[in-house]
Amino acid sequence: MKKRGHLKWKLLALLTVIVIGFIYYYITLPAINIHNKEFWTFILVLIAILIAMYVIRKKVTSIGEIRENKVLKSGVILMGLLLLILLVGTLLSSPIVNAKKYQSMMVPEERDFTEDIPQISFDQIPILDRDSAVLLGNRKMGSMIDMVSQFEVSELYSQINYQGDPVRVSPLIYASTIKWFTNQADGIPAYMMIDMANQDTTLVKLDKPIKYSESEHLNRNIYRHLRFRFPTYIFDQISFEIDDDGVPYWVCPVSDYTIGLFGGRTIGRVVLCNAQTGETQDYAIGDCPQWVDRAYPADLLLQLYNYHGTLNNGFINSVFGQKGCLKTTEGYNYIAMDDDVWVYTGITSVNSDQSNVGFLLINQRTMETRYYGISGAEEFSAMGSAEGQVQNLGYKAAFPLLLNIANEPTYILALKDDAGLVKKYAMVNVEKYQDVSIGDTISECQTAYVKMLKATGNTSGTVAEVTEKAVGTISRMATSVIDGNSHYYLVLEGNDKIFDVSVADLVQIVRYAMGDQIKLEYVEGDPTCTVTEIVE
Repeated sequence: MKKRGHLKWKLLALLTVIVIGFIYYYITLPAINIHNKEFWTFILVLIAILIAMYVIRKKVTSIGEIRENKVLKSGVILMGLLLLILLVGTLLSSPIVNAKKYQSMMVPEERDFTEDIPQISFDQIPILDRDSAVLLGNRKMGSMIDMVSQFEVSELYSQINYQGDPVRVSPLIYASTIKWFTNQADGIPAYMMIDMANQDTTLVKLDKPIKYSESEHLNRNIYRHLRFRFPTYIFDQISFEIDDDGVPYWVCPVSDYTIGLFGGRTIGRVVLCNAQTGETQDYAIGDCPQWVDRAYPADLLLQLYNYHGTLNNGFINSVFGQKGCLKTTEGYNYIAMDDDVWVYTGITSVNSDQSNVGFLLINQRTMETRYYGISGAEEFSAMGSAEGQVQNLGYKAAFPLLLNIANEPTYILALKDDAGLVKKYAMVNVEKYQDVSIGDTISECQTAYVKMLKATGNTSGTVAEVTEKAVGTISRMATSVIDGNSHYYLVLEGNDKIFDVSVADLVQIVRYAMGDQIKLEYVEGDPTCTVTEIVE
């Protein structure tokens, strides 16, 4: 009877550990991988449960009894060894003893700014920031009467290139657990897409619904789905993207630890999961399809550069002397270039002095890293300079992009009101951040910026867009006063463009009336084209 009772207890203990272990695993989803600290924690939890059950079974009440009991003593020693492995493994994997290895994980290539950064069209500049995208997405969702009571827009808003345009995409999510319960059989019917250049906001309705997402609660939860398919993969930050045909995918980077047991984290593989069907494709990072834009999370890329910039003279110097130590600035943004998304950030000294020594572009698909040694104001100083130009209006600046405007490194940023709406645009010269131009449109802002640079002798004045010509009869004419300056808005017969003529710059416009023939030179813009010359 005693043996039977002992066997029964063992079976009960085993069953309890299995049940608790499964529940713990199902909720926390640790990768079964020695490089994953969560896996070690999972093992420690299981051992702790066994020890606790044995203590209860044997009615152990003191430390002395544990020391005398061989089973308990072995269990405690095993836990101690595992904790020691964690501690030593963490130390031996850290930059403290591997500074050179960490410093060489990312090696930026020095490049020429004017050669690498083209003067791009206004319709390719992702001027909206994430906060503005969220605002536009929520407003669009609020107008969808048939969906708004059941779904919300996810906070993801991944910035990608889609058919040559910079956009942010984000799936819908169930509005609550109850809404999930009543709608999960049909899935999520749409995703939100926002053009970051012209603010066009579209709710893209799908022929096949999204069945695998972050808002699912059981096996169709994307993290659980990935874990059961790839139990050993340590997934990094996943993102929502669409391919060239608009099919929604989850892009799931797989972490690779290259230094010791827990250090040198980078991306080794990428799993693509079709959000509609759950089908997965597993790629080595070098084989990642061209349409994927976010294989490397931005935070990881910035961390890798900070290792490079701070550890060049060893770990001790990075903490104490900090000689020659550089780091990224506090913010970052995205630039669409070469059909990829590049992370942009400034580079400053560790002892920040409100100035940059250069800036970085890092490709989120390939990790190609380019360094441009251009000194000037750091981004937050430029934001303050732009805000100072409209302080009477109380507008706040979004984090800027650094672009090539008139062959000058230039910060371009949006100025937003208290409601988060973009009201104006600003261009700030990087090297002389007191040189600022403001405009209601990007093209208007650029025209003023180039004129300002010409006046100060800072540039040859090469305009980013090719000046185009239009000839026709004025069919409509309207006037407006903007910031104290008169503007004429013209529409020509057979031409659907709206031409903006500033009286301050082109006073001869007052000679023209509806029905007159006119010849214009202009810079393409949206919604208006800025007239730079009236040919007489």
